[in-house]
Amino acid sequence: MRTALAILAALLLAPSSGRAQQGFQVAEFATGLDHPWGGAFLPDGRLLLTERPGRMRVVGRDGALSAPLTGVPAVEARGQGGLLDVALAPDFATTRELYLCQAALVQGGALTRLVRARLSPDATALEAATPILDATPPQAEGRNHYGCRIVFGRDGAMYLSTGERYVTKARAQRLDDLGGKVLRLARNGAALADNPFAGRPGARAEIFTYGHRNPQGLAVNPWTGSLWEAEFGARGGDEVNILRPGRNYGWPVVTKGIDYDGSRIGEGAARPDMEEPIHFWVPSVSPSGIVFYTGNAFPAWRGSLFLAALNPPGLVRLTTEGDRVTGEERLLWGRTRFRQVLQGPDGLVYILTDESVGRVLQLRP
Repeated sequence: MRTALAILAALLLAPSSGRAQQGFQVAEFATGLDHPWGGAFLPDGRLLLTERPGRMRVVGRDGALSAPLTGVPAVEARGQGGLLDVALAPDFATTRELYLCQAALVQGGALTRLVRARLSPDATALEAATPILDATPPQAEGRNHYGCRIVFGRDGAMYLSTGERYVTKARAQRLDDLGGKVLRLARNGAALADNPFAGRPGARAEIFTYGHRNPQGLAVNPWTGSLWEAEFGARGGDEVNILRPGRNYGWPVVTKGIDYDGSRIGEGAARPDMEEPIHFWVPSVSPSGIVFYTGNAFPAWRGSLFLAALNPPGLVRLTTEGDRVTGEERLLWGRTRFRQVLQGPDGLVYILTDESVGRVLQLRP
């Protein structure tokens, strides 16, 4: 149920764009979730959610939780792994097709897996859940850095982010390896014929961009059509990038941050043959899910990119003009770890909290 928390926004960092600050209230829209990770609004306004331990639920328009859906595939729910993102197919209203991203255990270790399924007509079950791509090779050590966001581009392609799995940073630079990449795929998980590395010997044709650490944010800029990505650095060096086909985004050769033990990573902060982020943070904010705000409920926020931040916890708002970042504002800072931020069909902002008793928070005027 919607229980008002009576929290008015404390706008802790004014946007440099000079846009008017936007007042808002926070309401607890739903609770009783276990580390909610990804979400997608159904055509009828209900919210389909994943929980990292391996469950899916539907949140009603009144905030009521459904029972866990049946037919959800088994996941590797250790470390940062589990059931992660969910995205509806562009023609979901007629096909009821959706896509899941998860950590999966296979022979040789764990990996990021993409699954295609259908939502049953009564929204109580997944039907015909089928793995369609594994981000090989699997890795025996470690259960971190799966990436695992899904978005559909204006070109109709499906984009999937994968992490470099933390143990072997250099995986992000290898073109025969699907770790540390953003992949461009057909609806069946196959590489598209016009991908930048299609037909290149020794390279995986699914790769769209490479040199990523742990990208957990993907969003299409609704005004320009460009694909924006957010990823974690180590100690500093969190990035927002605009993704261009075939480009190298640097990790672990270049980074704005340092390693957790204070040592230097790679060659330095930049290199001419590698892409520079359009925005970065030192120290870190640990950005996970991202969304562009296009609604009318918050006029001062229209055109903003929101990022769910884990550490320090809060919500980051970047003001944008076209494909440029023009300012930054921090909201609800230091309160709760946020994993994903969504815009609802009502134009309100919804945040998934990264907690064992996880919640969906609603920001409203």
